[in-house]
Amino acid sequence: MELILENSDNIILWANDPVKNLQVGWTCETHESFAYLEQLKEKVAKKEINVISVDPVKNKTQRYLENDHMYVNPQTDVAFMLGLAHVLYNEDLYDKKFIETYCLGFDDFIKYVQGETKDRVEKTPEWAAEICGVPADKIREFARMLVNGRTQILFGWCVQRQEHGEQPYWMGAVLASMIGQIGLPGGGVSYGHHYSGIGVPSTGFAAPGSFPLNIDQGQTPKYTNQDYKGYSRVIPVARWVDSLLEPGKKINSNGSVVTLPDIKMMVFSGNNPWHHHQDRNRMKKAFRNLHTVVAIDFAWTATCRHSDIVLPACTQWERNDIDGYGAYSGRGLIAMHKLVDPLFQSKTDFQIMTELTRRWGRSEDYTRGMTEMEWVKSLYDNCKEANKGKFELPEFSEFWEKGFLDFGTGKPWVRHADFREDPEINALGTPSGFIEITSRTIGNMNYEHCQEHPMWFEKSERSHGGPGSEKHPYWLQSCHPDKRLHSQMCESEEFRATYTVQGREPIYINPTDAKAKGIKDGDVVRVFNDRGQLLAGAVVTDSFAPGVVRIEEGAWYGPLNEKIGALDTYGDPNTLTQDIPSSELAQATSANTCLVDFEKFVGKLPPVTSFGGPIEVV
Repeated sequence: MELILENSDNIILWANDPVKNLQVGWTCETHESFAYLEQLKEKVAKKEINVISVDPVKNKTQRYLENDHMYVNPQTDVAFMLGLAHVLYNEDLYDKKFIETYCLGFDDFIKYVQGETKDRVEKTPEWAAEICGVPADKIREFARMLVNGRTQILFGWCVQRQEHGEQPYWMGAVLASMIGQIGLPGGGVSYGHHYSGIGVPSTGFAAPGSFPLNIDQGQTPKYTNQDYKGYSRVIPVARWVDSLLEPGKKINSNGSVVTLPDIKMMVFSGNNPWHHHQDRNRMKKAFRNLHTVVAIDFAWTATCRHSDIVLPACTQWERNDIDGYGAYSGRGLIAMHKLVDPLFQSKTDFQIMTELTRRWGRSEDYTRGMTEMEWVKSLYDNCKEANKGKFELPEFSEFWEKGFLDFGTGKPWVRHADFREDPEINALGTPSGFIEITSRTIGNMNYEHCQEHPMWFEKSERSHGGPGSEKHPYWLQSCHPDKRLHSQMCESEEFRATYTVQGREPIYINPTDAKAKGIKDGDVVRVFNDRGQLLAGAVVTDSFAPGVVRIEEGAWYGPLNEKIGALDTYGDPNTLTQDIPSSELAQATSANTCLVDFEKFVGKLPPVTSFGGPIEVV
């Protein structure tokens, strides 16, 4: 981030809200990035750097930095970028030398932009404006600004979690290539400067879990490919519900054909699909096809409530372990000393798996004859070996007694600078080694929804005049919260009290939309579509454009009863989202392709059913 602050003239925060996303990380965070944001705020105030947020929401980062805002209709980023590409090309503003030296397939792509391919539609600013809501003259101004000085585009991940979610990132790489500053300090495009220590230089330390472990795999697995009876052993993670509903169905996935298996038993260990997967009522139908469901967890989640067997696991305070801190920076290593003995009937994950494998007669294969603490030491020793020559780690006993190792901060570096210097020697990981504006590999897959170069695809649901908006006019954004790590910490009643509205998850609504519905701050709202319905507490704010509402993901699912279509009493947005793939390529989730309607809830409020433990422990 130091090099961006020193060299960038323009920073584009594209669906990127680091002030929100940096609050909670997936591992132990150092929060060093906030110092960069403070420096950026000063530079914005002095007009030394031009920062623009491209977002349908006036997000927390924009409000903190007090930077400019480019409102774009939800799910239309690609149309906006195609309009920008049209301007750069037709006004001869793009970097021809960069395109010729470092990219492949530009000519095929630009024919699409010019309307010379089968759709016969020229992607002019006027065409883009009709879709994305940005006036054509503003699109032209924005395109010219991109090549006026050094420009750094920083994407968030929200634009990927939608139907055709591969397209915005691919198109972002094309746009950055046309600007021609990839590999220069403060220029190019990044897809990671939005959370977990943005811009903090990495020390290069390989923490446990970031490298292959030198562990003997033991005996040959009991089951072979023949035992799977033609089903695929590995499937796209977002398609597991499809497997329960349509076993044997063949789907395309990243160039391969996958046969969905006939699953009869599922084990969820430290995993809460009744939070992170989409379309709760579809999940209910799918779960009825399972014979047995097992959950291993320390919290009484919705997944536990939908399981036949629950094995109570220890928290991190009841076991010994090691972990890195500084998710991307590799800042150091922590000895996680057990604070208390396991409570009640809970066991560590190692103990649970040891007991299970003992009953199968294979515990020695699992434990390798080592105790849990010996495994912790083994993981440390593997870490020490993996970092040999770069970091001299002490013996395990010394590390364990000290409690932590700190490696400081790494040196700033420029991504793809070596590629820019010599693209032949420092080739990229693409099949050609170059930036593939057109990909023959993807083109040869012959997929309908992800073709050989970035394209605009209409969504199955889109607000602001798009498909489905007449019936359900509002786009539901279900992004990451700043008060939880996904669904973690939602179980705390005291913590929930700091942000819930009448005990419900907040729904953020524009004042114009709220007024039209007779809703005021603090009201309980019923949000609904054809997939489900939920209750949420209204927060009326001008941070959200008309036609846009937000319920943050991670809210615990609490249906009024177990019937299909039952009202969710707390406000889990995945009660409403679609369970459809991004495309045949990634087969990823599409939570942000979701339209809803809402109304003020009238009548007696039902109690929230999301929280509290089991009625009876067996």
